[in-house]
Amino acid sequence: MAGSSHGHTPAAWTGVIIAFIGFCVAGAFMVMANPVGFWAGMAVVLLGGVVGMIMRSMGLGQPKDVGAVPRPKQAATREPAAVEG
Repeated sequence: MAGSSHGHTPAAWTGVIIAFIGFCVAGAFMVMANPVGFWAGMAVVLLGGVVGMIMRSMGLGQPKDVGAVPRPKQAATREPAAVEG
């Protein structure tokens, strides 16, 4: 995946950050035994996915046709240097 720039877009970063915040909120409220806060955090997690999809449709993500992983370039070969003499 490193060669395809997978996830290196504003849409991906924004969606993941929002989902991470929602995960932290849900985890905190789970520890506090507050089901309403937990489900509010889970709603924020889902909101992160929706925001990421909206941003991708606005052109801030990778286009759908970028599915193929680019092949690495072939290394240049050195030919032996001619000996002059």
